[in-house]
Amino acid sequence: MSGGIIAIRPQPALAETLEQAAALDLPIKGIALSKAKPFKWTAPDPASYDAMLAGSANAFRHAGNQLNALKSLPVFAVGEQTAQAARDAGFTVNHVGTGGLQGLIDGLDGAPRRFLRISGKDHVALKWPDHFTIDTQIVYQMEALPLTYGDAAMLSQGAVVLLFSASSAAHFWLECERMKVPFARITIAALGPRIAGAAGIGWQAVHSAESPNTAELLALTERLWQLKLSAPSGGGAADRKEY
Repeated sequence: MSGGIIAIRPQPALAETLEQAAALDLPIKGIALSKAKPFKWTAPDPASYDAMLAGSANAFRHAGNQLNALKSLPVFAVGEQTAQAARDAGFTVNHVGTGGLQGLIDGLDGAPRRFLRISGKDHVALKWPDHFTIDTQIVYQMEALPLTYGDAAMLSQGAVVLLFSASSAAHFWLECERMKVPFARITIAALGPRIAGAAGIGWQAVHSAESPNTAELLALTERLWQLKLSAPSGGGAADRKEY
């Protein structure tokens, strides 16, 4: 028996992913291996910036009341989920990306801009042209959580595992090692190549979504699940593949 499809993601994003997968009739379960926590910070002067850059909905969910001082700044959001969290927090969204924060920056026109990036303590390094400035303000942090014995037993049956961040991918590898989960029974479906790289080695296979959004990752997962169902039972040499 297989452990099925398992998404590794903190709440409330995990619940949203499970709902999307259920709409596709994918037999998915979830494990929250981390949780977001507030980070002590002081809002800078919004007059120093033209816009806010946001790469996660958690920045709006956990930044606290200090965020109110920045509501005059329009938001450039990494994707629709982050954009909606910004709207829910009372911000105006000017731009919604589709391919990660770096892709968002690369796709902007040549107008000079001063960005305030609100982010978690662990965040992706960015590159930007000379006519941009980007200051990073940490507003939340992620706390890693352990795999339970029940989680480990479920994974040990064999699974397709969805990974959404590099930090959670690295933590998942360490937890599987700690709990003696057989790596060769797990296929990794990662949101992007950087996350796939952070997942470590030893898995049955490692794949990356064609673009970094949940819909693409679920489409990849559906293909991988069908392959897993049709494959002969048993192990096999671990390999690394990407679509």
